[in-house]
Amino acid sequence: MSSRKKTQRIEPFRHRVETDPRFFEKAWRKLDDAIREIYNHNASGLSFEELYRTAYNLVLHKHGPKLYDKLTENMEDHLQEMRISIEAAQGGLFLVELQRKWDDHNKALQMIRDILMYMDRVFIPTNKKTPVFDLGLDLWRDTIVRSPKIHGRLLDTLLDLIHRERTGEVINRSLMRSTTKMLMDLGSSVYQDDFEKPFLEVSASFYSGESQKFIECCSCGEYLKKAQQRLDEEAERVSQYMDAKTDEKITAVVVKEMLANHMQRLILMENSGLVNMLVEDKYEDLTMMYSLFQRVPDGHSTIKSVMNSHVKETGKDMVMDPERLKDPVDFVQRLLNEKDKYDSIVTTSFSNDKSFQNALNSSFEHFINLNNRCPEFISLYVDDKLRKGMKEANEEDVETVLDKVMMLFRYLQEKDLFEKYYKQHLAKRLLSGKAASDDSERSMLVKLKTECGYQFTSKLEGMFNDLKTSHDTTHRFYAGTPDLGDAPTISVQILTTGSWPTQPCNTCNLPPEILGVSEMFRGFYLGTHNGRRLTWQTNMGTADIKAVFGNGSKHELNVSTYQMCVLMLFNSADCLSYRDIEQTTAIPSADLKRCLQSLALVKGKNVLRKEPMSRDISDDDNFYVNDKFTSKLFKVKIGTVATQKESEPEKMETRQRVEEDRKPQIEAAIVRIMKSRRVLDHNSIVTEVTKQLQPRFMPNPVVIKKRVESLIEREFLERDKTDRKLYRYLA
Repeated sequence: MSSRKKTQRIEPFRHRVETDPRFFEKAWRKLDDAIREIYNHNASGLSFEELYRTAYNLVLHKHGPKLYDKLTENMEDHLQEMRISIEAAQGGLFLVELQRKWDDHNKALQMIRDILMYMDRVFIPTNKKTPVFDLGLDLWRDTIVRSPKIHGRLLDTLLDLIHRERTGEVINRSLMRSTTKMLMDLGSSVYQDDFEKPFLEVSASFYSGESQKFIECCSCGEYLKKAQQRLDEEAERVSQYMDAKTDEKITAVVVKEMLANHMQRLILMENSGLVNMLVEDKYEDLTMMYSLFQRVPDGHSTIKSVMNSHVKETGKDMVMDPERLKDPVDFVQRLLNEKDKYDSIVTTSFSNDKSFQNALNSSFEHFINLNNRCPEFISLYVDDKLRKGMKEANEEDVETVLDKVMMLFRYLQEKDLFEKYYKQHLAKRLLSGKAASDDSERSMLVKLKTECGYQFTSKLEGMFNDLKTSHDTTHRFYAGTPDLGDAPTISVQILTTGSWPTQPCNTCNLPPEILGVSEMFRGFYLGTHNGRRLTWQTNMGTADIKAVFGNGSKHELNVSTYQMCVLMLFNSADCLSYRDIEQTTAIPSADLKRCLQSLALVKGKNVLRKEPMSRDISDDDNFYVNDKFTSKLFKVKIGTVATQKESEPEKMETRQRVEEDRKPQIEAAIVRIMKSRRVLDHNSIVTEVTKQLQPRFMPNPVVIKKRVESLIEREFLERDKTDRKLYRYLA
């Protein structure tokens, strides 16, 4: 059995439904009266349900277009009445009346929208009309806000209130907020065209004039504070009674008029600009300058450029000043203080900005390498700190100082020159036993190794290994030679020639007591090490000798080997001339004079006396034991009078040795490059060699050319037969 679905169909009335011809007029009159009552604040007696049904029927019976047109006319009439009332308001009551009428219109619109909700939902979308509420806003805009008598007056009133607030007056911010909100409610274009654009133009004019006035009478720091204050005020003003999007625009206006237009003049301002802030350590002003000019295109790059120029200029004055070069330790300490100062500025005032740190590093590298004595001075500074300065300091302080020194070391282009000096100073510390801490010495080596690699420190580490081996050898010597009797005790440091900065020197004539035990040690050492050679470096040793003076005082004197040789002569003579001492000891003249100066002319250490008395040692001087010598200390340490810095001839000699050491390194780099590239032009070789050797030193292009010529002569390279600028590698 099957069943069919029955479908129902609704058909329209077959007969015509007659409506009241005056239906629209009656219905509209009811709505018109209701709208009037709403605008007159008498809406409490209205039946909104009945009014809604009336509007619903009008739309249902196709009266939507007429209803929409009548509504528009009705609201225009009411708004015209409001316009007259607003125009009549005087002075400060103008905005109050405008706001009151706006509130009335808004409330009325909400009620009207509710009554005409069906028209909003059905008629308006179909016929592409403006919704009721939006229609009311558009009519308010055109009838009220943009009416000839209100439009200009409203703008002038708002701008005048803002100007008064900028000049310190207190205004009704609540009224301002509600007025600008009205403009925003009318649409972003109304707010922007009728208020924001004129506001920004007037603001630009205001701040242009104010900035000109400020810059004539204020210092840079004061000006920046005022600019920051104005920026803060504008940001707060926007937050109180403007659209949030206005914040970025008004900020741009203030930045342009107060900062960008005066950037160069502010930064370069005499006695208060950037340079003055850097010199006077004005951290607060520097922070403000960094923060404010961050908003200006090229602001930070301008600050960096001026800072760079200043640091380079002051740094150049520092490293080229002859007075400051007299004390190497103080010279380097000044550099470190300068570095600490600018590091602190970058960290504190410039938000630790990496670009500023890089610029600072570039400036320091520039001026430190202007003086070719900086490698020597930095090494002397380390020598001073590791020799005596760290006795009062703990390990953390030691590390801090060494880390700071390494920062200066990184700036050096001639790191190999530093290595040369450091090796000399380290050797003196180790051999004289004046190194304050073995841990500190090794810590410095680790830092150098980390920075430059194993090759840089291999010989320095070899020096430490030699000391340990020497200690063990000396111990074995005394253990295996028991019949030394009353011979002096010696401690021999055996130095590997390649590791230590030893120089050829004429061995002086040692006292017989020392000579005997020295020869015994030589025999012992050579007997256990085949094929080796020992050369005594008498210019590098020290000795402890016991002395009894004529007044009965006894002391233990810590002296150099040369000083010991001189003093031992007075065991068999009361008076010796300079020529006698020189002939007997065979000590080089320059060393002997320094030695005698330290023994006879240093107050508190003068174990000898000289006749005639004078500051300098001459060939005709006679020397005696100073029988009146006294000291509170039993152990008296007598240093050798010597200059801390190298003399000019010594400096030239060191420089020459460094230049000679560089030649094989440059050649090795050229061969490495050519071996991998096979064919290369001259300029490319110079670039590649410079790049490879830059971590150790900056090779001179002229020297590179000479080394290339040398390699061609030795048939490592050849010139290309067709292009003379090209080199070919010969396997």
